[in-house]
Amino acid sequence: MKIWIVGLPNVWKSTLFNALTKSYAADAQNFPFCTIEPNVWIVNVNDERLEKIAVISKTQKIIPANCEFIDIAWIVAGASKWEWLGNKFLANIREVSVILQVVRVFKNNDITHVSGEINPKSDIEIINSELILADIDTLEKRIISNERKTRSDKDAALAQEVYKNLLSYISEWNLAISFPLKDEEKEYLNDLHLLTNKQFVYVANVSEDMMDINSEELRNILWISDKNIAVCPISAKLEADMIDMSSEERKSFLNEMGLISTGIDNLIKTAYDALWLMYYFTSGEKETRAWTIHKWDKAPQAAGVIHTDFEKWFIKADVVNWVDFVNYWWWAGARENWKVKLEWKEYVVQDGDIMIFKFNN
Repeated sequence: MKIWIVGLPNVWKSTLFNALTKSYAADAQNFPFCTIEPNVWIVNVNDERLEKIAVISKTQKIIPANCEFIDIAWIVAGASKWEWLGNKFLANIREVSVILQVVRVFKNNDITHVSGEINPKSDIEIINSELILADIDTLEKRIISNERKTRSDKDAALAQEVYKNLLSYISEWNLAISFPLKDEEKEYLNDLHLLTNKQFVYVANVSEDMMDINSEELRNILWISDKNIAVCPISAKLEADMIDMSSEERKSFLNEMGLISTGIDNLIKTAYDALWLMYYFTSGEKETRAWTIHKWDKAPQAAGVIHTDFEKWFIKADVVNWVDFVNYWWWAGARENWKVKLEWKEYVVQDGDIMIFKFNN
């Protein structure tokens, strides 16, 4: 999963990236256009279940799920026209799965805002308009190049209709991802890599005392009425303060703040949910590992994430929920207490399953 962090200047986007990577890879400073070259980092997903499972299996190695975060230059008005960075600017993020749009909510007179005032609704409109303008340009070029094919190719003619209808839709400042399409029509957009045809997560960078804000209040602040679009509060300053803390120090600090988990943990979970992703576990003496799959994947597809041959030759799987695995001390105890189930090809894998696959090759 590739995630692009985007925002206006001085929303503390790079500070958030630093906290995500638990490093100082991104250059966070109080002036516009600080980030020029993209920062790319693989971030492990923090999940305490892995450690508890590993203890039971006496595992030598823990391999968590991970995602790739990309932090590139701020978007400003005119970015879609390549006015200051050239084609590499938006090209860097055409392959991402999720766009995390960081929106400044916190107030701090010492940190300037590019517009001179804190206005989350306006900030979102500026970012989205630049992404939409880039997509309009992409669609217009495709419509021109595809026109000749429509005369002799029925499929090209159907695609052309989709392109034109979508162009009309986003020209009214709508995101492409909200445009209703049939499954077979979605294939026409695959090679366009439209920027607004990706999942969006709006990350509200709030002050420390706003971390307990509820979802409805947050949507009102950001002027987001669509319940299908994910929102997540985070305090980049609070996360930055925890960068050098140990795991135990971080837990103690969060307890003092009245928080259960870090904003970053919640942010990554929100990104997973936005893509309908989850993970299951495998566990043994050599390693305990999390495997990312879609929430609707069945057992053979889950096995295929490990190796394509595993899906091809799948017969059945032993499945136990991680809680039962831990409470009954490994597979033997779970089996003695009838907590291990034998599942076949139609089994839909659940988040937190621990699985052993069986094959016929």
